[in-house]
Amino acid sequence: MNKHLKKWTILTIILASLSILFMGATFEKKVKNVIFLIPDGMSVGGTTLTRWYQGGKALSFDEWACGLVRTYSSDAPIADSAPAATAFATGYKSHTGYIGVLPDVADMPGLTPIAKGDEKRPVATILEAAKLAGKSVGLVSTSQLQHATPAAFSSHWPSRRDMQIIGEQQVYNHIDVALGGGLNYLLDNKRGDKENLIAELKNNGYGVVFTRNNMLDSQEPKLFGLFSAEGMSYDMDRDPTVQPALVEMTNKAIEMLSKNKTGFFLVVEGSEIDWAAHANDPVGVVGDILAFDRAVQAALDFAKKDKNTVVIIASDHGNSGLTIGNRDTNSGYDAKPLSAFVQNLKKAKLTAEGVEKLINPDMPATEIRGIIAEQYGIADLTADEEVQILTYFQQVKNKDKNKPEGLNYVLGPMMAKRNFLGFTTNGHTGEEVVLYVYSPNNERLTGVVENTDIALYMEKILGLNLKAATDKLFVNAKKPLESKGATIVEGENGVK
Repeated sequence: MNKHLKKWTILTIILASLSILFMGATFEKKVKNVIFLIPDGMSVGGTTLTRWYQGGKALSFDEWACGLVRTYSSDAPIADSAPAATAFATGYKSHTGYIGVLPDVADMPGLTPIAKGDEKRPVATILEAAKLAGKSVGLVSTSQLQHATPAAFSSHWPSRRDMQIIGEQQVYNHIDVALGGGLNYLLDNKRGDKENLIAELKNNGYGVVFTRNNMLDSQEPKLFGLFSAEGMSYDMDRDPTVQPALVEMTNKAIEMLSKNKTGFFLVVEGSEIDWAAHANDPVGVVGDILAFDRAVQAALDFAKKDKNTVVIIASDHGNSGLTIGNRDTNSGYDAKPLSAFVQNLKKAKLTAEGVEKLINPDMPATEIRGIIAEQYGIADLTADEEVQILTYFQQVKNKDKNKPEGLNYVLGPMMAKRNFLGFTTNGHTGEEVVLYVYSPNNERLTGVVENTDIALYMEKILGLNLKAATDKLFVNAKKPLESKGATIVEGENGVK
């Protein structure tokens, strides 16, 4: 063999070996605690706009950026929150709407097809594995606790829409702290089965609170906080006497969970960044990114002092294709001052959803215009825009099923246009999202990674075993039941 060729061959083998070692990184240095913060639907456009909104000031997590996360689901390039969160929680990609269970189809490039009989099979989450290992566990969310992302860490069901079933599973899943919205799914007079899950929580030793002050004052060892019938308000809109801020819920959860000497695992979701992006409301996007940023800062402050906690920040997917610049800046984009992109945003005191709560559809047009000008910062509505707004409220009065989902879907694009902001869709988007990791020992997940890699990283650094947890928690009961004479009938969403 040629001498130079031999050297290159040896070098190639060494580099290949190093690549294999890197891909199979063992992350030998363990930590006691992990705080995983998920800004649902947050994209690079959203963080860029938020920095400019606050004069270019960095966000608390900026310095910990270390990679990109691929967000696709088992059978589609653009993910729904349910399979995206399931990938974070279990290490398995799944199908749209599926919570904590395997998909029935896995046909995206590079994925192994699902084995026959494994379709919709439940798999343990990192939260459940942490609990089995003696750690305390918690959920914090501004959505309903039964919504897709928190549900994927704490329940198992092939339809995210069955929030009553998800809520029941959460109540019995030994979660130490759960703070968010979704009261309706635990009340006997709202549930189809009439089960009083609030009473069940209290019978099982939980404190149950419904206001910010009661949460802050609670000394119970286990706590459910339910601050809204459905999702909580956007941070700009919330009543601080009733609903705590995301940072306050995060601090309360850390305060409680950190008492366990074995450690803890906490998931914190800034849920409504996603909801504002769906509506193309830049005010809601920026407001809730800032609220999320404060929660991240609280987690980082604890981790840096504790020195035994890893903090991970990653969105589950992009949303809306938010851009700084739109069709109106096709020319002259490089001459637009910063103020052109943020000055109208800064006039808003509430999101468009918050504005809607102040308006009675029977109000005269002049009064509606005044509220929008005062609270949302748009004082120069065009005649066409006024028609859109009044048409929306007429649809509300008529209970028109074809109306926009809310006033934010009407006003949001108007605000975006005034700030030269673009949106490509009211749906999710398929680009990679930024990964941020703070680690006291600097063993961080880096590079372009799969969303499933985050679950495997957490499994490694916490010293857990997801497969063993699955084997312990889930048993195929079909044969034992049938041997006793039971008949198993499979319904649309699983066995009934």
